[in-house]
Amino acid sequence: MLIQILQRLRSWRLWDRQLEDETIELLQYRRIQESPLLLAAKENNVTRLKELLKDGKWHQNERGAVGETSLHVAVQHNSLEAVQVLLEEAPELINQPMTSDFYQGQTALHIATVNENINLVQMLIEKGADVGSPRAIGTFFALSPKNIFYFGEHILTFAACVGNADIVKLLLDHGANLRAQDRWGNTVLHILALQPNAAMCCQVLDFLLSNDVRPVGRPLEEIPNKQGLTPLKLAATEGNVIMFQHLVQKKRKVQWNFGPVTSILYDLTELDSLDKEQSVLELIVSSNKSKTLQILNLAPIKHLLKKKWRRNGRPYFWFLAIVYVLYMICVSLCCVYRPLKPREPSPDNLTNPRDITLYVQKTFEESYLTRDDHLRMCGEIVSVIGAFVLLLLEISQVLSRGMQCCFSYLWAEPFWIVRFCFSLMILVILVLRVTSTDGEAIPMSIALVLGWCHAMYFARGFKMLGPFTIIIQKMASSDLLTFCWLMAMVVFGYSTALFIVFQTTNQSDWGVFYPYTQSLISTYQLFLNILNGPANYDVDIPEMYSFLYASFCVIAFLLMFNLLIAVMGDTQSAMAKKKELWKAQITDITLMMERKLPKRLWLSSQLYEHDLGGKRYLSLEESKWHPLPYLDGSESSDESDEDFAEFLREEDISMGP
Repeated sequence: MLIQILQRLRSWRLWDRQLEDETIELLQYRRIQESPLLLAAKENNVTRLKELLKDGKWHQNERGAVGETSLHVAVQHNSLEAVQVLLEEAPELINQPMTSDFYQGQTALHIATVNENINLVQMLIEKGADVGSPRAIGTFFALSPKNIFYFGEHILTFAACVGNADIVKLLLDHGANLRAQDRWGNTVLHILALQPNAAMCCQVLDFLLSNDVRPVGRPLEEIPNKQGLTPLKLAATEGNVIMFQHLVQKKRKVQWNFGPVTSILYDLTELDSLDKEQSVLELIVSSNKSKTLQILNLAPIKHLLKKKWRRNGRPYFWFLAIVYVLYMICVSLCCVYRPLKPREPSPDNLTNPRDITLYVQKTFEESYLTRDDHLRMCGEIVSVIGAFVLLLLEISQVLSRGMQCCFSYLWAEPFWIVRFCFSLMILVILVLRVTSTDGEAIPMSIALVLGWCHAMYFARGFKMLGPFTIIIQKMASSDLLTFCWLMAMVVFGYSTALFIVFQTTNQSDWGVFYPYTQSLISTYQLFLNILNGPANYDVDIPEMYSFLYASFCVIAFLLMFNLLIAVMGDTQSAMAKKKELWKAQITDITLMMERKLPKRLWLSSQLYEHDLGGKRYLSLEESKWHPLPYLDGSESSDESDEDFAEFLREEDISMGP
């Protein structure tokens, strides 16, 4: 619900931005129509343009509504002859940028490049256009969700994003800097990783890397931006599967080939999470883009994750699951056998027939006297220490992630708040016990519910149970939350209506809907079908009651509950198809184990092979199996071949020369 509200607010801001853009375009069009110089440049009217420039009434530096010169207008409308005249009569316009906040910094060469007019690009360069220094820094070119595209700031990145290799080559030959970075630190490779046409961008990337002849320094594909992301990491963060796979394939090394089998070494420098820098695995887990999860099915991420999970994740996670269950058993026993004593009789509890309390809480001094009390105290110490450990871990996670990141993480990972509240309740029980304050049953019951519900967190470590936790989480955060909002409206409406109907009746005969608080409780029980419809056949009921009760049954029982069941069924079907979500949880668990466990406990020594450069590589043996006909003449299906190949991968069967 919160995400939907934020998306709606964002769409409103985008709508305001669209209206602003339309207003700017109208002002620009009107200004060009009013200016003879700009209009002549737009219409490629060479004769009129020469007259205006020689007449002297119109200054050659005259600008339009967005700070554009006549050269900008001519290039924008591909007026080749007008551009030639302007370059001859006013050569100082060639490197003049636009001056408005919207298009600030854009030169004529920017426009010619993005329009893929190579003739204009060549003409401007021959006349002295600067190919490296100009930067388009207006709001129209910013890296923002409000903008339709992002081509960077430099002319070279404009040419690369439109996929024109001829213009890219022309710019590089005339001194364009291949390592130039914009205000966010993005190089041309970063910007290519953000483009939607990934296949075309991969070809441009290969062309750019083939022209990167810098002998020393960091390779172009390893330059990070200001967020510390290389092009490979940025592609993973944005869910650009094609670009990510292309960059990974370019860094791999082939060891040997044997028929259909190929042994390949994959560089793990940016992929694995053993380094201090943020790895691709961590970026995939923290990303909120659905396409990012598809990277978990690609080599070598899939095989790396499988080996890390089997060696580092699964053993320790299952061990923690066993420890947590034993811990909750200890907490439960301490709560069940909490110190109680018989209640002393008093005039109040003897005369009140509704008071059924027999035992009360002991004071702190009375709670630890016998041998059984000392045994329970040991369990209570374990419970408090465990709560302190969980609380400290959650606080450290908040400090490491930051408050803003934790709010988004809280919505995606509800077990975080469950752990926090459970630990807090245990500490509240401790304070109440030490101060001999009554009421520890309330935080104790809440802690037991939260603690045992948190056991579902460890179900994600099992392939059979893990997807169900995702489905429950999704239903609770979307379907059930929406249903609760609708239920609250219906209950408040009908409880108020029934209260008014029975407000004038004898409450001894019809006390179910009076007073108003009782009406709320009764209507809620009716909604959940806990309470049958109240009836008293000895007296007349209000005529409006039959209509209200009949309509309430239709809305509550027939409509809303069946709607909830249908929506939950759709959610279950949709989530069951997204197997990547469970893999993402497994990745998160594995990374959590590696972050919190000492390095000496990692079982990762057999995961990697080292080359002479000291880099870590993952060795994989990939095969291309060709289907063969069966001996009985029947054809083998593609499905069986895929199943067999998957079986080989799951069982880690490998071949060598």
